[in-house]
Amino acid sequence: MPTIERIAPRPRRPARWSSFLVFAILTLVFSPAAHAVTGTLDMTGSLVGVLAVSIFVLAYALVMGEEKLHMRKSKPVLVAAGIIWALIGWVYVQSGMPNEAEHAFRETLLEFTELMLFLLVAMTYINAMEERRVFDALRSWMVRKGFSYRQLFWITGVLAFLISPIADNLTTALLMCAVVTKVAEGDKRFINLCCVNIVVAANAGGAFSPFGDITTLMVWQAGMVQFYEFFELLVPSLVNFLIPAVVMSAFIKNRKPDSVQEDVWLKRGALRIIALFLLTVATAVACHTLLNLPPVLGMMTGLGYLQFFGYYLRRTLPRSLEKKRTRYSQRGDDKKLAQLGSVVPFDVFNRVARAEWDTLLFFYGVVMCVGGLGFMGYLGLLSEALYTGWGATWANIALGLISAVVDNIPVMFAVLTMQPEMSHGHWLLITLTAGVGGSLLSIGSAAGVALMGQARGNYTFMGHLRWAPVIALGYIASVATHLWLNADSFAVFN
Repeated sequence: MPTIERIAPRPRRPARWSSFLVFAILTLVFSPAAHAVTGTLDMTGSLVGVLAVSIFVLAYALVMGEEKLHMRKSKPVLVAAGIIWALIGWVYVQSGMPNEAEHAFRETLLEFTELMLFLLVAMTYINAMEERRVFDALRSWMVRKGFSYRQLFWITGVLAFLISPIADNLTTALLMCAVVTKVAEGDKRFINLCCVNIVVAANAGGAFSPFGDITTLMVWQAGMVQFYEFFELLVPSLVNFLIPAVVMSAFIKNRKPDSVQEDVWLKRGALRIIALFLLTVATAVACHTLLNLPPVLGMMTGLGYLQFFGYYLRRTLPRSLEKKRTRYSQRGDDKKLAQLGSVVPFDVFNRVARAEWDTLLFFYGVVMCVGGLGFMGYLGLLSEALYTGWGATWANIALGLISAVVDNIPVMFAVLTMQPEMSHGHWLLITLTAGVGGSLLSIGSAAGVALMGQARGNYTFMGHLRWAPVIALGYIASVATHLWLNADSFAVFN
């Protein structure tokens, strides 16, 4: 390590020992001589590095205590990201290499920006469908049908598995949970069992689609797995859902809940917004597959589709209301006439404002924290320990289990930043394990955390933990299925 000459300090007045001690510690921490190496600074053995890791651990401890502290999870990671990069910037400035830190920060920020805009468009479409009452109509249909408890268990689970690849696992889980709590109100045991099944199903369904989870989206945008290749995980994901579901369904008393009457009408343009969302997805896939451009280009174009359609809805609203008013008056339908008085124009930007900004800002904080720690050299050490020491297969399985405690977003971003040398099969494996590993605990995925809030008192951490061994059996079976079914994709590396 090259040495850097220190300039002797100017004579100064005597100071207290405590002030001198603080100054000495700060000098040691921030001294470039402690970290300078050729090209990039290795901070893994420095006090700055230890301080940065400690800050990240503290921030994440606050995130994990979100339910108890009632503090939004974005706050601690935003502050932690700022401090970590400030530490990096200071050390690089003192070492005479300010451009390197700036370049690294901008690269990390660009990665986040692409994902953030992609997610923002997807969230806007989901919010638009929610405002047009698409999800309320689906819930109403299921409530009116009068299914038995066992039928309801399987229907909500299967729908969660099928809808989450398109509408993401969090939105899907909230929708299915609303159905269960409405139909089985008061039956805590059944609601808890259904919520466990919904979380497992939604996470499993999200694992085989780029749109099913943030982690799969990250893998797709990074170019590690192509759009159509995610479907190789369909069968392993199905196994992950079915094994726990079969076992849990045996513990349900096959009786019918009290009938609930609920009528919901779709708002004008609801089905066309669904069609526009599918067109937007197709545009994003075409941009990435055919034009070799980032998928976010297609998603932002799709936001333009929605804006034009929103303009059409606003311009034609008075004429549409007049037609409906005439028709309902002729029928004598006073109920629907009264509903027309509460109709408000569709506004795209209201849907944008209702996006999960806490989630997006949390995502920013995590990405920047992990990116900063990676730039310090910690991810290189982790990659060496896991992927060289254990091998890619066991490392990916272990990281999936870790994602049950630590959110899968930092886990996946860390892997993508490390860029370990892996076969296509191993990239699919980490996509699968990071996606479904969070189902082992209620706090292991966004779907689980959201349902603990929505079904408070009915779905709990301990209620989910009771079924963890069965969920773990599904996890093991899904990994084994992938290793067996897609064995050819592991041909390059062991």
